[in-house]
Amino acid sequence: MSERIRELISEADVAAKIAELGAQISKDYEGESVFLLCILKGGVFFTTELAKRITVPVSLDFMSVYSYGAQTESSGIVRIIKDLDTSIEGKNVLVVEDIIDTGRTLAYLLENLKARGPKSLKLCALLDKPDRRVSNVSVDYTGFCIPDEFVVGYGMDYDQNYRNLPYIGVVEFS
Repeated sequence: MSERIRELISEADVAAKIAELGAQISKDYEGESVFLLCILKGGVFFTTELAKRITVPVSLDFMSVYSYGAQTESSGIVRIIKDLDTSIEGKNVLVVEDIIDTGRTLAYLLENLKARGPKSLKLCALLDKPDRRVSNVSVDYTGFCIPDEFVVGYGMDYDQNYRNLPYIGVVEFS
């Protein structure tokens, strides 16, 4: 089986949306600082570009969570592979994710983070697939709502490939 990539969202549209999100986040956190919590691996491209467009003070850390199962499906069983290096107690935490699909992993993660005592806890996603949602996860900042297609690029992968594409593409199998 081979795959081909069809462009869904252009590099220019991604860049414009990230600038728009950065401006809104800067406005919402005016006079305060924000702690960006990047969800690895897919969120690193988005988080980096977003951080450059936020004008309030930013600190940053990373988490890696794994929801194992079939290649393109979340099992709902969540494991934290890499936890935060610093405390989020009393901080304005913005979880930055590449894509929200079923919401299972994020529902678990957000509950885990709430227990750590942040001043505020919000969620920012480059892509959202609301039609796939099975867990009640509220996204505070959304880049694009997309259809239920398997996407790659801008940090998202298929079998560790295509993360480096500068646009969002749909994997088409033949």
